[in-house]
Amino acid sequence: MTKIQVSAKMKINLGMLEEFKQQAAKCVSTVKERDPGTLQYDWFISSDKTECEIRETYESPDAFLAHISNLREPLRILFEKFASDHSVVIYGEPSPELLENAKARRIDVKVFSFLQGLNNM
Repeated sequence: MTKIQVSAKMKINLGMLEEFKQQAAKCVSTVKERDPGTLQYDWFISSDKTECEIRETYESPDAFLAHISNLREPLRILFEKFASDHSVVIYGEPSPELLENAKARRIDVKVFSFLQGLNNM
C-alpha cells in the first residue's frame, strides 16, 4: 500500500467564518482522537477569509476511508451550514472503494498518479 495525499478545497459561506473555524477545530480534534493512519491534516484559510484548503496525507487508501468514516458527522455539519463548493484532488492510487465513496457523496474528485520525484510515495 502507498501513501495517499489529498488537497481538499471549499468556500466559506458568507457571514459564517467564526462558526466555520469552530467546526474546523472539531474536525481536527476528531482526527487527533480517532485517525491513527492520518499523517497530515492541516487547514489553511485564504487571505480574504473566503476559502479554505486542507492538506492531508494518509498512510494508505484504507486509512483515508477510515478518516472519511470517522468524520462523517462533523463534515456533514460543516457542509450543511458553513461551507460549499467542495472539491478534492487525490495524489496517489486511490482504491475503487474510495472513488465510489466520493462519487456517492457527489464530491468533485480529480486523481493524479505519481510520475517521479525525490522520494517514492
